[in-house]
Amino acid sequence: MKAVVLIKNGAALNAFEIREVPKPVVGKGQVLIKVAAFGLNFADVMARRGMYKDAPPLPAILGYDVAGTIEEIGEGVVHIKRGDRITAMTRFGGYAQYAVTNASAVAVIPDELDAATATALTTQYCTALYAAAEMVNLHSGNRVLIQSGAGGVGTALIQYATHMQCEIFSTAGSENKLSYLKELGVQYAINYNKDDFEKVIKDGTQQKGVDVIFDAVGGKSVKKGMRLLAPGGRLVCYGASSLTNKNIFGKIVSALQFGFYHPAMLMMPSKSIIGINMLQIADHQPQVIQRCLQQVMELYSAGVFRPSIAKIFPAPATGEAHDYLENRKSIGKIVVEW
Repeated sequence: MKAVVLIKNGAALNAFEIREVPKPVVGKGQVLIKVAAFGLNFADVMARRGMYKDAPPLPAILGYDVAGTIEEIGEGVVHIKRGDRITAMTRFGGYAQYAVTNASAVAVIPDELDAATATALTTQYCTALYAAAEMVNLHSGNRVLIQSGAGGVGTALIQYATHMQCEIFSTAGSENKLSYLKELGVQYAINYNKDDFEKVIKDGTQQKGVDVIFDAVGGKSVKKGMRLLAPGGRLVCYGASSLTNKNIFGKIVSALQFGFYHPAMLMMPSKSIIGINMLQIADHQPQVIQRCLQQVMELYSAGVFRPSIAKIFPAPATGEAHDYLENRKSIGKIVVEW
């Protein structure tokens, strides 16, 4: 089979090469998927940059979400069958014409759902649902800040928070993206290139702050977020995009900007910091992934979740797709098709 292989860490445009590699073998509890499309996530960028410790050694096949057709099922798999159209999470290996994953990370998709859109409903929408429904449990009336709202997870979080009737603040870096946030239902869209989101939110809430923050940026964004949390507030970290495109000194500075927190600093004002790594959840709690996938598909069918596709690239242009994502040109999900 063909696969898009990461051959070296660094800049996107010369990091990948299409190679012939062996087709993966199905094990017990697994399925083999004939991949029609695979999605990009910011974790892919971190892995390409050599900043994702769980990534396989080079040469590596990246990829966390795919959509396609079940080609083969392993022993013990009963809820899906050969020929089913599906979307799935993969623990790497998604940038290929065939991919193997655990059956618990697979969901059947309706006939009307195209493969490109289906890729968005796995890693990104499951991350959003796990963060907002399981780790935080949003309630009506909660004040919520969603950083990088125009991205795939950000879009999903906004749609879920809107469904839960929350008051939503969200950040983006261009007027085009701010318009997109407002179309999604964000009441307070903030351009982080022009305005200090901390000041805007403090002024807009009469210094009361917010109940929940979803942060994919990291660095000083987290430290500001902690100051914005109201008593009982929760800050959910699921990414660190501020660490990319920087030299080693810049990475150290960004890491220090997260801040240092002693348990007493969290107990006294009753604040929480929650970290999310969906790969670790998939490894150790596969039943959670299956539950989230099923709930995501139900919310999609109910019209709550409406994935937005930023751009579709052909497989030979995977490097260009990475560059497009890394330079924050996208609104919604970036997808690569075979």
